[in-house]
This record gives sequence, structure tokens and C-alpha cells, in this order.
Amino acid sequence: MNTFVYEIDDNLYINLTNECSNRCEFCVRTMKDDYEGYDLWLENEPSAEDVLALISEDKQYASVVFCGFGEPTARFDVLKKIAVALKGRYKLRLNTNGQGNLINGRDITAEVALLFDEVNVSLNASTAEKYDDICHSVYGKAAFGAVVEFGKSCAKKGVKTHFSVVDCIGPEEVEACRVLSFQSRVLFRVRKFITG
Repeated sequence: MNTFVYEIDDNLYINLTNECSNRCEFCVRTMKDDYEGYDLWLENEPSAEDVLALISEDKQYASVVFCGFGEPTARFDVLKKIAVALKGRYKLRLNTNGQGNLINGRDITAEVALLFDEVNVSLNASTAEKYDDICHSVYGKAAFGAVVEFGKSCAKKGVKTHFSVVDCIGPEEVEACRVLSFQSRVLFRVRKFITG
């Protein structure tokens, strides 16, 4: 059974794809088949209409978050259709690995800035070498610079943007990422590592 949308606390999450340009060593999907009791592996990907049909007009959410087992910007056209339909009804947040420009072959940050109230970019390392060691992007060491630029560009365009790290990377690396975030003029957040 496909889980295209799921609720946690007061938020609604949208799960668009299994595809991701990273294979992060700490990712929950490498350890579990489910998250918070939801099976997020998709047998087929939803259309915008599939997702919108599952969202009740009568229910309120603190925010609607594009975040599943895959990278939402891998299906940017579908993401945009859904976000346009929901814009103004809900606070919209994008949780991303920050490689959307590489994935789509163009700069998508202007469109992201128009659609989203908040963007969370998974940083998780302070250098290209360290990023490649733990995130294993299909783009190799080029991914890290693209991730940093994506976050900086979103922030410059006025979107509330965070770089986030998982606490399992260690205190020294967390601090190095905090400094990088400050230098990039991007907000910073530390997330708890989710165990299996």
C-alpha cells in the first residue's frame, strides 16, 4: 500500500518518491521499512491529483511538509503543482538534501522561494570530503558545494532557511557546521539521530 501523505503531531507530510541522489549512512530508510509506523516505500509515485485528493479541506495543520523516504525535488514539477494548490491554506515547508539544482539541471531556488515558507536543507558535514564520506551522493564531491549554495540562495531570496545536521556526526563536526551556517547566513538546527 502506498503512503502518499502521513500525519505526525500537527503536521501533514507528503511522500512523493523513493528516489534520492544520496545514500546517507545515517538515513532512517537504510535501517527501517517504516517511519513513525508509516510504510513510506512507494510501489508507484503519486500524481499531484493523487496527493491533493487525500488532503481534507476541513482539516488544519501547523504545516504541510514535503518529506518522505526520497528527495522531493526529484519530482519538482509534481511538487510545484501540489504546493501551488496548497499555498495560502497552509504553511509549507520543504525538507531537502539541497541537491535540487543538480537534480533538475537548473537553478530552482527562485521557484522554491515563491512557494515555500520554510526550507530545511540537510547539511551534515562541513567539507566536501566529509560530506562525500557519509552521504555518498551520485554527484560525488560536487554535491557539497551545491548543497551550501542551495541553502544560501534560498535564504537570500527571503525564505526562512535552516541547514540541519544529525547529532551522530559528533560535536566537533556539529560545531564546524554551525560556523559554516553562520558564515552562509543560514539558520542552523541539530536533529536527533533516529535509531532502527
